[in-house]
Amino acid sequence: MRALLFFDLPVETSQQQREYRKFIKNIKMQGFYMVQKSVYTKMSLDSQNLASVISKIKKELPKNGYIFVLKVTENQFANMDFLLGESVTDVVNTFDRVIEL
Repeated sequence: MRALLFFDLPVETSQQQREYRKFIKNIKMQGFYMVQKSVYTKMSLDSQNLASVISKIKKELPKNGYIFVLKVTENQFANMDFLLGESVTDVVNTFDRVIEL
């Protein structure tokens, strides 16, 4: 399961810029990585784990702006179509399971 986090935060004042930087730092600490400038994603083992991460983010929300979370399966995420450009990431996207003995 994946969470896609979309946001549009104001950065007009120095206070809003601080809140923006704090928000970015918080979501990165929760394991999100950037897909595009205001789109981040995180892989999760199950929906319960993902709900826990989202509740932690809710505790540190900025005062203004828009933040949305879309939950998708790994299959849906892997089948994303690139209309222009290509996927550039250091995260491996595969359906293979890793078993350590």
